[in-house]
Amino acid sequence: MSTQPNPQPAVQPAQADVRYEGRLKVTGRAKYAAEFPVENVAYAVMVQSTIPNGTITEMDTKRAESASGVLAVMTPFNAARLPGAGKGAIQPPAGRTLSLLQDKEVHYNGQPIAVVVARSLNEAIHGAELISTSYKTTPAKLDFHDNLDAAYSPKPGRRQPDTHRGDFEAGMQRAEARVEETYSTPIQNHNPMEPHATIAAWDRDKLSLYDATQYISGVQSSVAKTMGIPADNVRVQCPYTGGGFGSKGSTWSHVVLAAMAAKQVGRPVKLVLERPQMFGPVGSRPQTLQKIALGATKEGKLTAMRHDVIAHTSVMEDFLEPSAVATRMLYDSASNVTSHRLVALNLGVGTFQRAPGEATGTFALESALDELAYKLKMDPVELRMKNYAEKDPESEKPWTEKNLLQCYKQAAERFGWAKRNAEPRSMRDGDKLIGWGMATATYPANRSAAQAVVRIVPDGHAYVGSGSQDLGTGTYTIMQQTAADTLGVDLSMMEVKIGDSTLPRAPVSGGSQSAASVLPAVKDAAKQARLKVIEMAVADAASPLHGALPDEIVSHGGKLSLKSDASKSESYAAILARHGSQAVEAQAEAQPSEDRDGNSAHSWGAVFAEVAVDPYVHMMQVRRVVGTYDIGTLLNKKTGLNQLVGGIVWGVSLALLEEAHIDLLYGRTVNENLGEYHVPVNADIGEIDVTALGIPDMKFNPLGSRGIGEIGITGASAAVANAIYHATGKRVRDLPITLDKLMG
Repeated sequence: MSTQPNPQPAVQPAQADVRYEGRLKVTGRAKYAAEFPVENVAYAVMVQSTIPNGTITEMDTKRAESASGVLAVMTPFNAARLPGAGKGAIQPPAGRTLSLLQDKEVHYNGQPIAVVVARSLNEAIHGAELISTSYKTTPAKLDFHDNLDAAYSPKPGRRQPDTHRGDFEAGMQRAEARVEETYSTPIQNHNPMEPHATIAAWDRDKLSLYDATQYISGVQSSVAKTMGIPADNVRVQCPYTGGGFGSKGSTWSHVVLAAMAAKQVGRPVKLVLERPQMFGPVGSRPQTLQKIALGATKEGKLTAMRHDVIAHTSVMEDFLEPSAVATRMLYDSASNVTSHRLVALNLGVGTFQRAPGEATGTFALESALDELAYKLKMDPVELRMKNYAEKDPESEKPWTEKNLLQCYKQAAERFGWAKRNAEPRSMRDGDKLIGWGMATATYPANRSAAQAVVRIVPDGHAYVGSGSQDLGTGTYTIMQQTAADTLGVDLSMMEVKIGDSTLPRAPVSGGSQSAASVLPAVKDAAKQARLKVIEMAVADAASPLHGALPDEIVSHGGKLSLKSDASKSESYAAILARHGSQAVEAQAEAQPSEDRDGNSAHSWGAVFAEVAVDPYVHMMQVRRVVGTYDIGTLLNKKTGLNQLVGGIVWGVSLALLEEAHIDLLYGRTVNENLGEYHVPVNADIGEIDVTALGIPDMKFNPLGSRGIGEIGITGASAAVANAIYHATGKRVRDLPITLDKLMG
């Protein structure tokens, strides 16, 4: 495999509202993990278990091994032994428990149990079909509801599973209105456009990987630890990721299996998961059962809140969907209790899925708030404003910035909320029942240490690089924009490189933190590079800037000029030409602000939805969604609003469509394809109107920006569910909301 930098665009658009990589994507020239041309590549196919629990007793691989084109068949009986049985990188939820053919145990239906490598993909598929496997089966735990009595408390992690403040019982006794209900959400599976894929190649003791990932540095570290080799011996490249949403934030079994296969056959190996193979081996959003109790005075002031969550996890490892975390901080209440419990099942390992915890938790919480508003005969917006938290109720820290009241007001005005008739089934359009609902959106503002490098080359062009990833969120574009603005050069003069583990390290593109983490490092590196050129100019007697103080110099249009006299200016290229035509480079690392420990940082939003429901056949249509968000500085209107719109689409999907159905006898996902696992198409989505306040949060980071990849999904499902109740008078607390549930 070539070790040259991955091909990335060199000529960029000059407009700030155009995506840096957009032209390459629409012309098909942007290469994804499985598309890189690698000489002499072989093809691998994973074989999966067909039982949910037990032991492999025998695998007949003779026909597969003798089939045309087959180069190797790896099974638990012959696979290379890895150091520590391949468990060197296990540290859930970052380092996952993998299935690497190191033992014969089967923990779920669909677990990888063999890999067939062949000269062509068709030959590998055929070889995989020829393998016959015998098992000794063991009773499996598959029914979530039948195993609720076995729920247990997870070990404390970054977030405590349980919290308690105030006197909940006294608060409920004092309440004049109460809501005590149970809400549930199903297993959901990731279905990004690009399936998981890896190309692995060895050059003696060095491993190169093209991998579809949200975290190149994480893959580098996990694979190195698992295989017992130095991290510097692993290079990971991923210039483009075709959607991740959490599933590509972890290193899964197929990545290491591809590396093992390439080692065994002595040539590069490509392993691409088929769509059904993405139901199990690469994680899913766990199902939840959420009990919420709210108490309030007749004026609407909350006196008590309780949110108890039971979620499923895999017998292989604990993974928590922390659905009660938003309840801890979103509203001011005299008392607040939350808990999380797990039920272990013989299913694939759970994982992060867009706004893990907040997406499912805000459905339950914001639905319960809506029910409370109806009991109080109070406007749902007024109820939320009555319980507005001026500081973080959980930590008692001040917010870095919070403008949620402005979000409520602006979104309500744009939606026309004042025209709402509060009575259910009171609004119609022709023969359709019309419902209006709303909810609050929130997501933590996360930031990690990140590094970046900026280089100004002799012809005046500039380069910015960081070991980050672009999942389609716009990382290329905002890195280009930030570096160009700081250097004072045109966008067309900026080249961006990301997606390579040889670049300065950056965190996972998860938790809505890439922009907030990487851009401060980009800005700092650009400042340092610019200052180096300024210092050259002011020390150079041949420069019109000679003798000036650095603070007296501004940059624009690829030139450095005196603030007081724009005629005294010189281009970067001219300055560098007199200094040996050598590039000037600076590398910077940005750390989270010291204010982080003294403040609580979140993003906020208000979401309003209109639905139309046929009263006879109960068909539902989301006609429009209006959202206003407080996400700090909106760095780029196109990429930013695209993220918010995409989150709302997924919120509609969470409310009405997505659900993985598990066969309770065999443990396989019944609808493991896009024909039966329903996701929205264009006809399912009405008008979406989103705006961002754009108020900088300078206490959070130097650009005043917070991440926005996940907040869009939060609250959106509750807004739709609340609108459906308003339209029909039927409250559905079990997602997805389907025709049969409205009929019941």
